[in-house]
Amino acid sequence: QVQLVESGGGLVQAGGSLRLSCAASGRTLSSAVVGWFRRAPGKGREFVAALWWSGGMSYYSDSVKGRFTISGDNAKITVYLQMNSLKPEDTAVYYCAARYGMWSYEVVRYDAWGQGTQVTVSS
Repeated sequence: QVQLVESGGGLVQAGGSLRLSCAASGRTLSSAVVGWFRRAPGKGREFVAALWWSGGMSYYSDSVKGRFTISGDNAKITVYLQMNSLKPEDTAVYYCAARYGMWSYEVVRYDAWGQGTQVTVSS
């Protein structure tokens, strides 16, 4: 069973940047789809981005496309989410999650979750 730990959250002004990290232990991510999700206050968890290493693909929600970039390290242990041009509406707790199968944007398809990291964007 893979364990995931997020880091890199914080407080940033609108227009700024942050990079989130998701570190895996217990199992590599080489055959996994790793997704980033977020939950804003009063809302449900929503898909942000996903990296499918074996498929060589990355996916983004429309709300972050062109501003966020998902990537992974060569060891396939850590996945990053580079967030640029941040907006106040990006404020949320960000979670990384993994599933070993086809890529999906659905929360229920992911088996392993990190504890989340808070991102706050001030206006």
